[in-house]
Amino acid sequence: MATDGADGETQQKEETKRHTYPLIRTSDMNEEIKTECMELCVTACEKFSQNNENAARMIKETMDKKFGPTWQCIVGEGYGFFIEHQVKSLLYMFFGGTTAIIVWKCA
Repeated sequence: MATDGADGETQQKEETKRHTYPLIRTSDMNEEIKTECMELCVTACEKFSQNNENAARMIKETMDKKFGPTWQCIVGEGYGFFIEHQVKSLLYMFFGGTTAIIVWKCA
């Protein structure tokens, strides 16, 4: 009986190991834009935690307003990508464990 409780406790600890901080995988943006974009992505993912489409729409529209048009954004889990992008305009990050976010600007 005591081992059942210990196994449940271990499983619970493993589940709480999911990172909740933003983890930038790749970026070629300058520091100012990267910081703003990362904070925007975190805000959008927290606000629309159950709806990735709305989070991506919020990120895209805000980036278009702040840094000019033609920004693109994908928010989701379990996808691969190959894109061509404008130099100094790519951010690929993870948030909340498995949610991946890619933001880039097309010419």
